[in-house]
Amino acid sequence: MSKVAFLGTGAMGSRMAANLLKSGHAVTVWNRDARKLAPLVDQGAQAAASPRLAVKAVEFVISMVRDDDASRGVWLDPENGALAGMAQNVIAIESSTLTVEWVKELATHCNQQGIAMLDAPVAGSRPQAEAAQLIYLVGGEEAVCERAKPLLLAMGGAVHYAGPSGSGAAIKLMVNALLGIQLATMGELVGFARRAGLDEAKVVEILAAMPVCSPAAKVAADAMLKSNFSPMFPIELVAKDLAYVMHHAASGNAHLPMTESAHNVFAQAVAKGYGQDNITGVVKLYQSCSA
Repeated sequence: MSKVAFLGTGAMGSRMAANLLKSGHAVTVWNRDARKLAPLVDQGAQAAASPRLAVKAVEFVISMVRDDDASRGVWLDPENGALAGMAQNVIAIESSTLTVEWVKELATHCNQQGIAMLDAPVAGSRPQAEAAQLIYLVGGEEAVCERAKPLLLAMGGAVHYAGPSGSGAAIKLMVNALLGIQLATMGELVGFARRAGLDEAKVVEILAAMPVCSPAAKVAADAMLKSNFSPMFPIELVAKDLAYVMHHAASGNAHLPMTESAHNVFAQAVAKGYGQDNITGVVKLYQSCSA
């Protein structure tokens, strides 16, 4: 079993760290809000007052935070950042959904200190994190990925090696873009069905039976009909991730009109106060205008 520092114990990180504990790993945890550490401490984790203190005498350091700014602070803060406190044999694993540019910059910082780093974001939400069935998308050196794989499989059901540093981050953004585009479209179609005077449940039943409808879109459509908007993947984070996709595309002079359109839809949902709803809450945009 390994000694692991887990930095960031929010909705996803707390479940991932809990699965490491269940697998017998020695886990030290840190969170910006120390009150969130109590349930993990009750399960056997050690609490640390800062990222730098958390990484003392560990073999792996995993970060699971909200965005680029939070990640930068966790790793590079001059007083409390984890990187300055890590030994050269430690593997850094960044599992947050971040820009490709920042992930590559972080890899450079790690390499300059002689530390191997993986960008290893996950596909899946809270239920998959709870069940240790996350899907890892990993960038970095393949040999390092193999070393970390047993640890990742304590939290996930599959590990996909994607390529050099930044590859995992890029594919994760693509996954979220594909999901966002599909669900923005499904919300629009459910609203269209209502405005057309159709039975929304029957429309969703028929669409879901078509080969063009993905399993994710079917599940989301059912949740929209039931007004199930409990946050699994909050709309504000969907908008953030789609903005990250467009940021990366702009740096390479790429044009992503579908992603841009989906981002505009979710940004509108945030502006209307739906940001804390699950991604399925995007349907509210069309319910409100179709009364």
